Order: sequence, then C-alpha cells, then structure tokens
Amino acid sequence: MKTHEYETLLVESQDGVTTVTLNRPEKKNAINGVMWDELRAVFSGYGRDAGDRVLVITGAGDAFCSGADLSDGGGREAHQLRRMDEVNSVAMALHRIAQPVIAKVDGVAAGAGCNLALGCDLIVASERARFSEIFARRGLSIDFGGSWLLPRLVGVHKAKELALLADILSAEEAERIGIVNRVVPTAEIDAFVDDWAGRLAQGPPLALSMTKRLINEGVNSSLDEALANEGMAQTVNFSTDDVKEAMTAFFEKRAPSFEGR
Repeated sequence: MKTHEYETLLVESQDGVTTVTLNRPEKKNAINGVMWDELRAVFSGYGRDAGDRVLVITGAGDAFCSGADLSDGGGREAHQLRRMDEVNSVAMALHRIAQPVIAKVDGVAAGAGCNLALGCDLIVASERARFSEIFARRGLSIDFGGSWLLPRLVGVHKAKELALLADILSAEEAERIGIVNRVVPTAEIDAFVDDWAGRLAQGPPLALSMTKRLINEGVNSSLDEALANEGMAQTVNFSTDDVKEAMTAFFEKRAPSFEGR
C-alpha cells in the first residue's frame, strides 16, 4: 500500500484504488483552509499515474463531512470572494476527475460535505448516514456545486425543498429520492465499497472514463450531440488493446485484464 502525507487527509493507494479520508474527526471532518488546499491538490493530480483507476472519498470517525469549518477565517466582501473562488476550484477539480469516484458516507454529510458526496459518481451510505443542505440554517445560500447538482439528481422542485428548508435526510430517504445508490448496514459498508471499487479498478479505464464523461455531458446535450459523442468515443474504444483483450478473453472463457491502452 502506498501512502501520501497530508495534514488533514489520509491518502492511501492500493491495486488501482486510492482512498482519501477526511481526517479531522474532532471537528466531524469540517473543511478548513488547509483541507481545501489539500483536496484541490489531490483532485487536480488524480489520474496522472496510469495506475489511478478509482477514487474513494470518506471521513474519519463517525462523520463523513459536516461542511466548511465556519470558525476558520471567513470575513467579508473581497476576502470572502477569494475564499469562494478557492472552494469553487475544489468543486471543479472533483468534477474534472476522469476516473470513477465513490463517496463512502458513514455519519453526517452536511453543507459542502453533502455536496462533496453528491459530486461523486456513486454514493454508498451506511444506515446511520444523514444528509443535509444545511446552508439556510446558517444564514447562507447553497454552494460547492449544490445548485447545479441537486436539480439534476432530484428535479427542480425537490432541490428547492432540500435547499430552502434545510431538512436532515436519513440514508433511507436519500436513497428513495435518488441521491444515494446504496444503503448498507454500517458494519458492511467497508466491504461493500471495497467490492465496487475493486470491480471498477478491474474495468477498462478508457471506456469507463469516456462513459462517465458522456453521461455528464449528456445531461446538457441534444440527442444528436449525444449520439455524435458516443460515436467518437466508441471509435476510440475499438482502436484500443483493451477491446482486443476483451474479445480474446471472451473466446478463451476467462476474465479480461485491462491496461488502459
């Protein structure tokens, strides 16, 4: 296992899976200035190594992330605008990761922490997970991409309900409305996420990254544009060694070994 040293994060990589653990359990993993910088660095750099196949984001202790640490600086006007530029750059860095990203949510995911989870491709929650767009309770408007993510996940009116009322959702309710992919017993969440991450890490890297991009862009595309993009992506796929390996493995009745080329 390969580990990377950070002040507020634990980052470990093994067998194509990198796990980023938000590591301020005494603050329920609230994101301070250092963590914003470290998240940006990890997200921006992810995928540069050919062995980067899957990213898992989780939290230490009994929380995923309680949101931004409002006791950490703050201020008004120009300073706050600069601060939000930094926050926004982290959201964009997460969105631009080409590889699949899984949020493993155990405990509270609130505010920016909720939208950190929603910005991932897949969300697995424990039975004790809770989600809240808590901003209004703090006198704030929604941020970290929530205004873009929520309507695409749950529709405009439900998004307004979640953001304006700032209710706390159980894991079961979050799954019911389509925010969460799976809810599993707390004791089983590690094994479940390990299974999904392992399956993704063994998949065809180029094809998976193009599928992720096609779905992300398809939300804002016409059918003509989506079909054209699919055609270009599939043309690239058919030129790769991975497709040849998949066909060979099929005829040889074995599992394929994809290398992303």
